[in-house]
Amino acid sequence: MLCVLSPDGFKNYVVVRCVFNSTELKDIELIVSFYYNKDEIVRFSSSVGEFVGYNELGVNTAEYWNNNPAELAKMRAGKEIYCKHNIGNCCCYKSLTPLAPSLVTLRSVTPPGGKHTHMLMCSVYDFFPKHISVKWLRDGKVTTSDVTSTEELADGDWYYQIHSYLEFTPRSGEKISCMVEHISLSNPVIRDWGRNPEASSC
Repeated sequence: MLCVLSPDGFKNYVVVRCVFNSTELKDIELIVSFYYNKDEIVRFSSSVGEFVGYNELGVNTAEYWNNNPAELAKMRAGKEIYCKHNIGNCCCYKSLTPLAPSLVTLRSVTPPGGKHTHMLMCSVYDFFPKHISVKWLRDGKVTTSDVTSTEELADGDWYYQIHSYLEFTPRSGEKISCMVEHISLSNPVIRDWGRNPEASSC
């Protein structure tokens, strides 16, 4: 953090941070935030690749810097400069190792109402990094109809959870499954609801 105090009492400072989603450089985000009098006015994110302003002063500043090829090139190289060499120094380095979900559950919940009489919820807990795939299978075939999911929800301890929902009307003899795929898993985790829609969760 760089902090500068001006004579009239206004404060300018810059916060540089690296967001580690894994130990791979491509999954690390560099964020450089410029503050004026406690308000963030401009941000550079390596995911965006240019400056973004948040008020009139910030928009004008961002436009000026975005039109400066040398400034943009310097910022775009920042992830390599600031973040790469700190991967091994991060106090949470062990947590950056991909971690398989500790629990995958499938259970029946009350549907919100509508055209279907049943709803299943597939919940996945304690995985890292956040990118994960949760799919629904009906008799072994992927379905996307009447499926909703939360975003990957941060637990605050570097791990994530996600919940996916399937609304459906039971068909005789049908098997419904939830399939979870993650970088930490050598094979997908599959939870089957079975052929009885009134069965308890597994």
